[in-house]
Formats: sequence, C-alpha cells, structure tokens
Amino acid sequence: MAQYKLVTCTINGKKREQMVDVRASLTDMLRNNYHLTSVKKGCEVGECGACTVLIDGEAVNSCLYLAVWAEGKNIITLEGLMNPDGTLSDIQKAFIDETAIQCGFCTPGFILTATEILNAGIEYTDDELRKLLSGHLCRCTGYQNIFRAVKKTMLRRLGKDAEAELVK
Repeated sequence: MAQYKLVTCTINGKKREQMVDVRASLTDMLRNNYHLTSVKKGCEVGECGACTVLIDGEAVNSCLYLAVWAEGKNIITLEGLMNPDGTLSDIQKAFIDETAIQCGFCTPGFILTATEILNAGIEYTDDELRKLLSGHLCRCTGYQNIFRAVKKTMLRRLGKDAEAELVK
C-alpha cells in the first residue's frame, strides 16, 4: 500500500503543495504534477544530468532526489530561469548564440548546472569549467559549443566582455 505525504515547496517562484507518494522522485513530481517538461527522464540513475534542477541554488539530479525531500525547498527548473519581463536569461541566450542546442534533450540540465556555476561569480579555468560540467551526457557531442556558451557568459558576468569575444 502506497504512503503519501503533503509536500510544500516553492517551484519557479510559486509556492506549491502536493500530495506525493513517498517513493516518488522529484523528477516524477515536477513532470507529472506540474508538467515541467524541461526536467527530462534520461538514465534515472544520476549519470546523465538530463533531470538537473536547482534546489536552493544547487544543481541536483532530481531523479535521485525524493519528492518528499523537497519540503520547504526552493526549486528552479529551466521554465523558471526566464527574466521577469519574459526574455531569456543570459545563459539561455548564450546557448542559442553559440549553437549549443542540438537535439535539446541535455540542454535544460546543462543550463541549470551552468546557472549554479555562473552564480558563484568566480572566474574558473577551462579545466575547472570542464570538470564542473562533466556530470552531463550530450549524445550529440555538442560539448565545445556548450563549453563556449558557459565560458563567454562567465566572462561577461565578470565584466570581461573583450575577453569573452575572443573565446573560440
């Protein structure tokens, strides 16, 4: 017999309450109850990063995170990254500008991880950036374009626009 628990959390800026099966993953809650389809079901074992969301600012594989653990948490999905005026965030725009979107399956997870990286306000080395992004699998092998989008956005946020334009 399934057990259910009421979970109250904030999803993309809106307070939400939902009765969930205590065995359900956060991926399932976000997709099935809130229709947030940017949260992808990939490997379901925490290896591909397609299900990545931000929980209290930290990138997390939602397939490994039980929905009941979301109690009191602030969750952001790709749908919640847009600016208040409805325009794309700088990292979303960079993915488009750098052609870092191919099939799009891995894109939401990469963008959310990139958001955590960029929000740190640190200038990472190329090796550090690659390591920070390494928890994601891109089947279309768009890694170079993804890396370039994240690096350029990092540099722009740090006020290094001229350096960003030199990134190849």
